[in-house]
Amino acid sequence: MEPPSAEEEAEAEWMLRALRRYGELHCFELQAPTRVLEWTPGGRLCVAGYGQGGANEILQLVPPQTLQLRETQPPPQSLPWGRDFQLLSGGFSPRPVHSLKAVPGTSLLVTSGPPDATLQLWQLAPQGSGCASCALLSALTFLDPCSLLLCGTEGQLCLADVRQPPCPLRPLALPWLCPGLHWSLGVRGEAVGSSWHCQPLALLSSKGHLALVDLRKTSEPLASACCKVPGASPAPELLCVSWAPALQGCLALSGFDGTVHIYSTQGWHSSQGWHSSAAQAEPIFIHQGHQFGGAPGTGAPALVTTHSWHPEQPRTLLSAATSGALHAWQWLQPDASSV
Repeated sequence: MEPPSAEEEAEAEWMLRALRRYGELHCFELQAPTRVLEWTPGGRLCVAGYGQGGANEILQLVPPQTLQLRETQPPPQSLPWGRDFQLLSGGFSPRPVHSLKAVPGTSLLVTSGPPDATLQLWQLAPQGSGCASCALLSALTFLDPCSLLLCGTEGQLCLADVRQPPCPLRPLALPWLCPGLHWSLGVRGEAVGSSWHCQPLALLSSKGHLALVDLRKTSEPLASACCKVPGASPAPELLCVSWAPALQGCLALSGFDGTVHIYSTQGWHSSQGWHSSAAQAEPIFIHQGHQFGGAPGTGAPALVTTHSWHPEQPRTLLSAATSGALHAWQWLQPDASSV
């Protein structure tokens, strides 16, 4: 056994002196420095990294037992050293975390940090789930002035009601969802203030799986299909699916390449989709204008970043791409019976 180093001897001497100077002393070695010390419900502590590497941990820790005891109980006879905080759950943030706050009355966390003023919303994993990753939001939309729907990147859906602050979130069960994919959500644009439950939700995966879901019964999809896309999306965070506000059963999707696809869902049924051998759904129109001209300075082909339907003109859309192009276009319907 090697003799202790001078640094180790100094540390041991400091610990002996600390026994007479501290009532409590608990030391925990984090994997990376943190700027966050935030208490969450249940007496848990959250820390988060702020490095520039793009993989900053957000950890929920359980304090050591002695910090959970009442002050009237006697102090311990010795001062613990080492990993005396226990890891409860955690995940990774793609950006530095400079600030973290728990949303009162919920299991949500809000974080912020460079390179911009964007806020990230996180769902704490339930107790006992180990190191399950926190989910980023892919979409958030109001269903009426008091209700909103949140969609996680892994397809998790939650209903929230601002009139119920003690427990505003209600997770929705989606047992049929394909795991391991990035998902985005589309809700009909005129949902706010109207009968939103009459129009199904559209859930789009990074591999082109598209499911139509009734919020009143999410245990199985109303209909599903495999869209005719060139392959998995190279940038799943850019996935976009939206219902036409003035056309029944018509939606658009983008984020797979430099095109925008328009589909009619008329005739879709629950047996058509990725769980069966059904053929791919065919688009009724494809906007290809963004394929001409790539992203500046990269040499890569352009990728559609988002699209939006005109609120009053039924077949008019706007779309933008990584090339910086913004298109406004109206598609012609060759067959009046197709929509």
